[in-house]
Amino acid sequence: MSRQVAVIGGGAAGMMAAIQAAGAGVAVTIYEKNDRVGKKILSTGNGRCNFSNEAMGAEFYHGSGTVLLGNALSAFGVAQTKAFFSSLGMRIRERDGYLYPATDQASTVLDLLRYELDRRRVTVHTGEAVQAISFDQDRKKFFIQCHGTEGIYDAAVLCCGGKAAPNTGSDGDGFRLAKRFGHRIVRPVPALAALCCKESFYKQVAGVRCDAALTLRIAGRTVCRERGELQLTDYGLSGIPAFQICRTAAYALLEKKPVMVCVSFLPDFDEMSCASFFSERLSGHGEDEMELFLTGIVNKKISRLLLKLSGIRETQRAKDVSAEAFHRLQALYLGLETVVTGTNGFDRAQVCAGGVDCGEVTEHLMSKKQTGLFFAGEILDIDGLCGGYNLQWAWSSGAVAGRVAAGDKAFASVRMQNRESGKTAAPKQRA
Repeated sequence: MSRQVAVIGGGAAGMMAAIQAAGAGVAVTIYEKNDRVGKKILSTGNGRCNFSNEAMGAEFYHGSGTVLLGNALSAFGVAQTKAFFSSLGMRIRERDGYLYPATDQASTVLDLLRYELDRRRVTVHTGEAVQAISFDQDRKKFFIQCHGTEGIYDAAVLCCGGKAAPNTGSDGDGFRLAKRFGHRIVRPVPALAALCCKESFYKQVAGVRCDAALTLRIAGRTVCRERGELQLTDYGLSGIPAFQICRTAAYALLEKKPVMVCVSFLPDFDEMSCASFFSERLSGHGEDEMELFLTGIVNKKISRLLLKLSGIRETQRAKDVSAEAFHRLQALYLGLETVVTGTNGFDRAQVCAGGVDCGEVTEHLMSKKQTGLFFAGEILDIDGLCGGYNLQWAWSSGAVAGRVAAGDKAFASVRMQNRESGKTAAPKQRA
């Protein structure tokens, strides 16, 4: 009888793990609690599925799994991911390093994965939530209980996701299963989610999108800076730059540390160039009322808000504004300070930070506490930035866990050779 592998969770990592394990010649069964596999894939990249990124390296990720990440990317990185999907028939489009299916449809990625599961004869049980998993030391088998039925397997791969987007099935249930084998769970927090802020003025600018730079400060110390299209909401900051700093802010808030974000609406200016810009503008438009004087600099709603915060009337002529008031206005354009009180919840987060402590997992993504138990995807304490990084982690970790769970020793050996020769993903500048 051939080796039997169970994959718990039919998301991106789970499907890749199953396909790779089946490709190694073993019998594979997927257990998925939803009525279909890959539900979360359909919402990625605003429905276009940004499935990877040409700029790839450890600097695009957070968590306790830096070593695991490098190993997985060396074994199944961006080149292998592109080759895999191309082999399934998918044309790939690249935009500034970001990789998409040429159809611009996430359903293309999901359809091809489902077809490959069928071609590989992977057994898929949908609507099947795993209630318990145990290991019989005498028989060296895993027992998986699901709605009164039980399956027996030689290896098991947990690909249950984290807690982000629970409506797609990622409700933290995988953490419960991991705990049964003694694994420590790094406390999950929402990542790639919007920031909730203290100030009440956001309702005046809700819905505005603009190019901006966000500087995150924790307990008065500058931690990081992100730039991109900011979306202002009635409760705070959203859009990619806010998403990128979310997980760091969330963990700081858990520790009761004060969190502040400085928003620059003129990210290409410093204090000197900003002062020069306004001085030159005054020389030619000093007779204009301030509302007109500021037209064309940034979105009108933002300028109106900053005028109000600096104590300048919209009808006041520019040349009549005091130097002190102009200095306050310039400072607000360059750095509007806002107090972060929280983040959107898991239900509105794209990714979950935290998860199974990577220090308890081998370089083959196997549990150090239970031989034959593997992990892949978001269930591990590794999370990436926006830009296809979390899906690449799903493909890479799923491929490694699936192949090694299937007993593919050659794959593991190649991986080790790559690691020893330093053939890891080369860090590149973020797109």
